[in-house]
Amino acid sequence: MSGWYEISKANDGQYRFVLKAGNGEIILTSELYKAKASAENGIASVQKNSTDDARYEKLTAKNDKPYFNLKAANHQIIGTSQFYASEQSRDKGIESVKNNGATTTVKDLSSVD
Repeated sequence: MSGWYEISKANDGQYRFVLKAGNGEIILTSELYKAKASAENGIASVQKNSTDDARYEKLTAKNDKPYFNLKAANHQIIGTSQFYASEQSRDKGIESVKNNGATTTVKDLSSVD
């Protein structure tokens, strides 16, 4: 089973999306957007950029946990990964985003109360 996107609404009324792998695990989380259309544009940007190795920024958090950002051509961050236990796990997370990022399946949970 391939992955999918979920759009949801935060408590403050802003929107975010996540990319989930086929097993339902979150592999990429967006920033918060004021408009749902902006979140949808973010999804389109992931779909466009997720296959390009140059768009991934591999980082290490202050707690020494590896993670990554996916960036657009203009260097804006589109999404951020979870923290991983190892660099190898992070690299597998990047592969998962590459494999699932092009999906066109979007589940809109923003209108669910």
